[in-house]
Amino acid sequence: MTVALLSQWINDYRPQPGLLVGAYRQLMTDISRQDNAWIYIASEQQIADQLNFLLQALNAGTKTVDDFPLLGAPFAVKDNIDVAGMPTSAACPEFTYQPGKDATVIARLRAAGAIVVGKTNLDQFATGLVGTRSPFGAVVNTFNPDYVSGGSSSGSASVVARGLVCFSLGTDTAGSGRVPAGFNNIVGLKPTKGWLSTTGVVPACRLNDCVSIFAHTAADASLVASVAGGYDPLDPYSRTNPNTAPARFNPAMRFAIPDRLEFFGDTQSEEAFQRSLERLMAMGAELVAIDFSDFITLAEQLYYGAWVAERTVAVKEIFEKHPEAMDPTVRSIVAGGLNYSACDAWQAEYTRAGLSRRINQQLAEFDALVVPTSPTIHTIAEMRDEPVRYNSQFGTYTNFTNLADLSALALPADFRADGLPAGITLIAPAWHDAALGHFGSVWQNQSGLQAGATSQKLPATRPFTPNEGYVRVAVVGAHLRGMPLNHQLTDRNAVFIEETHTAETYRLYALANTQPPKPGLVRSAEGQPIAVELWDIPLARFGEFVAEIPAPLGIGTLTLNDGRSVKGFICEPCATEGATDITAWGGWKAWLARHHSA
Repeated sequence: MTVALLSQWINDYRPQPGLLVGAYRQLMTDISRQDNAWIYIASEQQIADQLNFLLQALNAGTKTVDDFPLLGAPFAVKDNIDVAGMPTSAACPEFTYQPGKDATVIARLRAAGAIVVGKTNLDQFATGLVGTRSPFGAVVNTFNPDYVSGGSSSGSASVVARGLVCFSLGTDTAGSGRVPAGFNNIVGLKPTKGWLSTTGVVPACRLNDCVSIFAHTAADASLVASVAGGYDPLDPYSRTNPNTAPARFNPAMRFAIPDRLEFFGDTQSEEAFQRSLERLMAMGAELVAIDFSDFITLAEQLYYGAWVAERTVAVKEIFEKHPEAMDPTVRSIVAGGLNYSACDAWQAEYTRAGLSRRINQQLAEFDALVVPTSPTIHTIAEMRDEPVRYNSQFGTYTNFTNLADLSALALPADFRADGLPAGITLIAPAWHDAALGHFGSVWQNQSGLQAGATSQKLPATRPFTPNEGYVRVAVVGAHLRGMPLNHQLTDRNAVFIEETHTAETYRLYALANTQPPKPGLVRSAEGQPIAVELWDIPLARFGEFVAEIPAPLGIGTLTLNDGRSVKGFICEPCATEGATDITAWGGWKAWLARHHSA
């Protein structure tokens, strides 16, 4: 049984949730216990218990399918994230413990109807980007078993790429949620730090750890993140979304690219990335080379500076008491943290802050930074010869992201000449996750790629639309694109969504004595559809926008011709005295054009 898209799974089982029982009987039969992408596979009883929670609520009428946005969807969990009733090992058998409750993200996903089918292999203690540093064996690349899968979230990426689950959770400190996605032709969402709680996650570097999401489409990953994310008072590093970021990129997309692209002699990866850049330009994007030196310097801090001591603190007990239980390469990295003093740690933070500020200032002029997800790939045999150097190469375009407080989305892209995937990653400021996800859907819809390592071609999918954090506003006059007050929207990160019309119950007037000229929209029993533009404005900026609206105009609730209700401009009826009724023109721009031509 091949499971691919989360959206398809939900559509298939939403009409008859009872069919989930048979589906899981087949699904769990197809999962092999000899597959080392898994460390733990849920028992028959554990699957039954999860399904019973879901189906009993539906059958009792206490819940409807609308209460379960992830209705029965199978997912896998990296084995450094707690799932009640399943052991957590972080790929170190001597470290293994039995958690008494779910990690916060697991609890939220299960409450939304998702079903945990097992725990996945990883580079021990999430230390590595390779997928080979595990006593449970190296997880192989899903396209060529001679090559690495990428890590540290190796198993989570593998089971999604092969269609065993709809989505999976990884973690990402230095790129562990992105490199495996690039190597296996799937999406890897590295959300803004603090959006997804790390309560119940074995730490690697607590200040920089993120729970990440693997899926086949950006829309699926965004849906999962919307369910799993949110402030958690139990996580001291959890953050509340300030709701100031745009919902989408600008229509005239402007992307930064490094002025120095390093591929370590891998011409196949370089050629694949160049083809992806050409596709971006064909989509209308402007690509601008920027000085990449600060990014490189910051990336080096994670493993070649005092920041590595965070890893030493995270596994201090087993490192001191049972060092022989650790993978030799992981142990040597962790031991490196002992070489730094408290003074070194503070200086490292000052360095990080300065570099982060400059990086964010550079990116403020762009929608995102576009980089290769990894500059190269190596075989498992090659990794045995150079375990540290080649791992470091994989992190060239990932290590700086969390240190600079950025969000990122790894996307499937043009393949290498040898048939291996070579993805791209878009990196944007914190809380730009929605804009990244929307672009990811646009990119995938024109890519024509297969779903992971399956034979299934990705269908066109609708971008995920966040149901909170933005206000959809209908504008009718001076705030339309090209009009003099449109900047009041764009200055606040509002983005254009679509052109449409109101219901037939409105009349439009050209108001007298207004500068710049403005129309007034008034509800009327005798009216006609009026042309409007819909814009999404970040929730935190909406009040500023409304405060600039002068009387007799205001913001109310408009009804559109398709029945939707949105916020929009309305006018006090008294202002129509002395105004010109221009309803017959069907919209402000049409009236201006005909008025001026006359």
